[in-house]
Amino acid sequence: MTWLTVGTDAVLGVFALMFLLLWFQHRLRAFLAGAGVVVAYAISEVVKLVVREERPCRTAPSIAECPEPGDWSFPSNHSVIAGASAMAIWALHRTYGWVAAVCAIAAASSRVIVGVHYVHDVMAGLALGALVSWGIAVLLDRKRQRRQVADAPTVVMQRLR
Repeated sequence: MTWLTVGTDAVLGVFALMFLLLWFQHRLRAFLAGAGVVVAYAISEVVKLVVREERPCRTAPSIAECPEPGDWSFPSNHSVIAGASAMAIWALHRTYGWVAAVCAIAAASSRVIVGVHYVHDVMAGLALGALVSWGIAVLLDRKRQRRQVADAPTVVMQRLR
């Protein structure tokens, strides 16, 4: 096992650490952002069952051990998780978001380098994860804005008393 194969999974741990750090500041929003990553992963599993694309390591040598048959290539689950995590972290904290974006690109690239995914697998995975996570962030922001508007008269009335 090379550092590249270990690195593809280690990046997922970096995202988990960032979510843990953001939990202390954002609580529910960080939890829901993490839940969005799970939703993106579930969607990617459904897409895999529909597309059923074989992995490149089935026909060419690879650095990493090739997953068992039936573990399809498109889209890359690592990339979906990386894209969704990066977008969710970006929505919560811009500085961590930059770090997460670099980590997501590194994680996706490493899946191609070790030979278990095609470039289009990781590109689609990053896009799918980011779009799902972005959609959830938009919904959460709209809900928060509606709640603030609904709470406004209550706040004014309390100040008038």
